Amino acid sequence: MRDYKFEIEIVKEKMEGYLTAGKKIFITSSFQTHSIPMLHIFSVLAPKIPVYFLNTGFHFPETYSFKKQIEDLLHIKVVSLESQISKINQRTSTGKFYYAFNPDYCCHLNKILPLEPILAAHDIWITGVRGDQNANRKSMGMEASGAFDTLRFHPMINWTAKMIHQYRKDFNLPEHPLEKEGYLSVGCEPCTEKYLDGSRDGRWGGMKKNECGLHIELIKK
Repeated sequence: MRDYKFEIEIVKEKMEGYLTAGKKIFITSSFQTHSIPMLHIFSVLAPKIPVYFLNTGFHFPETYSFKKQIEDLLHIKVVSLESQISKINQRTSTGKFYYAFNPDYCCHLNKILPLEPILAAHDIWITGVRGDQNANRKSMGMEASGAFDTLRFHPMINWTAKMIHQYRKDFNLPEHPLEKEGYLSVGCEPCTEKYLDGSRDGRWGGMKKNECGLHIELIKK
């Protein structure tokens, strides 16, 4: 069985190639427990690469505090991206927020649109998707063509939950404060429910949805 040390060597080799070629690189993170090993790895390998957080404005307060904790712990600079569409304009004609009636459109406004200018200004997007998270991600490779002629790099694609846990244990990395309450995949507060099997099915409770669109709309199949 491959372990995380083997995977890190692959990442090092890939990164050396990107950096030698002068590629413009950025990272995105949702600052969940399983996000932290990747951020830790890159804080060592390439600490100057910018990290972007898609701040929808609907996150749990615990996510914001955890993000700050990780920034301080890893000495990384995180840039928050926010939608240019004000929250007052993210509602239906009856005044209800889109997340309750059209969550795909809500994700488009708060995740896809804010990221597009960053993609247009960079060559490589590093994201922490893993193949064991859902069927869509299982079909991905370590690299993929992305929007705006970017290359998507998925350094964690072959990692398992067990490898994530072992890495966190080895490096004494903290967990998201909501994890102990049963939120094993944490998204926006209005949509996320507890889901104890560790899948993403709690991210949009009661909806046939387990992706926000970043890894569907912004990847070329």
